[in-house]
Amino acid sequence: MAVYTLPELPYDYAALEPVINPQIVELHHDKHHAAYVKGANDTLEQLAEARDKEQWGAINGLEKNLAFHLSGHILHSIYWHNMTGDGGGEPLAADGVGDLADAIAESFGSFAGFKAQLTKASATTQGSGWGVLAYEPLSGRLIVEQVYDHQGNVGQGSTPILVFDAWEHAFYLQYKNQKVDFIDAMWAVVNWQDVARRYAAAKERGDSLLLAP
Repeated sequence: MAVYTLPELPYDYAALEPVINPQIVELHHDKHHAAYVKGANDTLEQLAEARDKEQWGAINGLEKNLAFHLSGHILHSIYWHNMTGDGGGEPLAADGVGDLADAIAESFGSFAGFKAQLTKASATTQGSGWGVLAYEPLSGRLIVEQVYDHQGNVGQGSTPILVFDAWEHAFYLQYKNQKVDFIDAMWAVVNWQDVARRYAAAKERGDSLLLAP
């Protein structure tokens, strides 16, 4: 029985034009994201078989595969909802996302400073990866992370609330090798309402982490 399932897109394939064309959205969701879902489910089955047979020779590879596929599934699930054809600009109190705007200003000095840092982090991630805005519960602040592949180089316990996919499959058909152009364009489709909801939810459960004294 499958544990993870591919979520439906919250819009049609053409909803993010001209920033992301329909062909990319379809391939990215229906093929790439679906492959991470299948990979996570397949790896869980392989781990169950290893437990049943008490055969642990492949445990390191299986654990790595589970982290890779599961993190890919989670990050993509956030990614689709982080975008909207009516998005862009910056979070403002007048739009009901004042708490998020205040947190960004407090954590990064200004929205411009935050935008520059996340843009640069996303565009310069070595190899394949993501730029991520995350809530870090130990300090109660927002941080930017470079996520290599799907799960490397992150602070334990931090919750991603805005993710920029910088893998080539997210942009190559439209932007060729110009990753920076794609990341710059992404700001026009950010769904700040979704980011603000994720920020509020992360703050609510932040104290569930066992904090260091």
